[in-house]
Amino acid sequence: MGGRKITFLSLPVLAVVFLMGYVYCTTVFVLLPDWLELSSYLGRTNALIFSFFAFMCMFAFVASVLTDPGRVPSSFAPDAENPQANKGISHYCDKCRAYKPPRTHHCRTCKRCVLKMDHHCAWISSCVGYANYKSFIVCIFYGSVTSIYSTPLFRSYILAFDHIFSLSIFIFFPDHQALSGLALTILSITISSLFAWHIYLLTQNLTTIEYREAVRAAWLAKKCGQNYRHPFNLGVYTNLKLILGSNVLKWFWPSALGHLNDGTRFPISSE
Repeated sequence: MGGRKITFLSLPVLAVVFLMGYVYCTTVFVLLPDWLELSSYLGRTNALIFSFFAFMCMFAFVASVLTDPGRVPSSFAPDAENPQANKGISHYCDKCRAYKPPRTHHCRTCKRCVLKMDHHCAWISSCVGYANYKSFIVCIFYGSVTSIYSTPLFRSYILAFDHIFSLSIFIFFPDHQALSGLALTILSITISSLFAWHIYLLTQNLTTIEYREAVRAAWLAKKCGQNYRHPFNLGVYTNLKLILGSNVLKWFWPSALGHLNDGTRFPISSE
C-alpha cells in the first residue's frame, strides 16, 4: 500500500494514548481494588479480562496509526473493459494530476488521494481508508467494550462508598473519582455510538463519504419513482467478509489483512 510519514507523536494521537492509559490505570488499580480484592479469584479474572480488551484496543489503535490508509498505485490506469465502468467510475484528480480508482477520494489534509477513503481522522493523524479501515473498526469495538466494562465498575464503586458530588464542588474542585466517572461516561456514549454507526456502514458496504452521496442518490431516485441500491452492497455477510476477511475467527484481529488486494477494484451488485 505504500509507506507514509509516521505521525505517531502528534498531539491528538498522544492524547488518545494518555486517555487509554488513564482509563486502564483507574479501572485496574482504583475501581477494581475498591470493589473486589485483586488477590481474589473474581478480582484477578476481571482484571485479566479488562487487560485483554485494553491491550487489543491499543494494538488496533497503533495499527490504525501506523498503517497507510491506501495509496493509489503509480501504475493505475482506467480500464475501459472494467464492469464497474457504469457504477464505479474512475475519475481524474486535478490535484494529484492522475486518475483515481472507484471509491477513491482526495484528502485535503493529507494532500493526496486515498483508496476507499472513509474520512480523515485527527485522532490517528491520518485518513481511515482501504488498508486501515479494519483496524480502525476493531479499535473502536474494543474501545467500546473497555469503556462500557469500566462504567458499571465506577457506578458500583460510587454506590458502595456513598460518594456524593456537589455540582459546584465538581466544577471548581473536580476530584479523581469525578473525573474518572465523567471520562468513562463520555467515552462509553461516544465510542459506542461511533461503533454502532460504522456497523451500519459495514453491513451496507458504505463509507462515510458514500453514505452522504447515497442519501442524495436515493432522494433523486425516489423523485423519479425508482429505487436506489448502493452498487457495492452485496448483502450483509458478504459485505462483512470483504472488509473483515473470510475467516470469522480473524475478524477481531486488527493485523489480519491477508484478504485485501490493491484496493483499485471492487465487486459490484448485479441488481
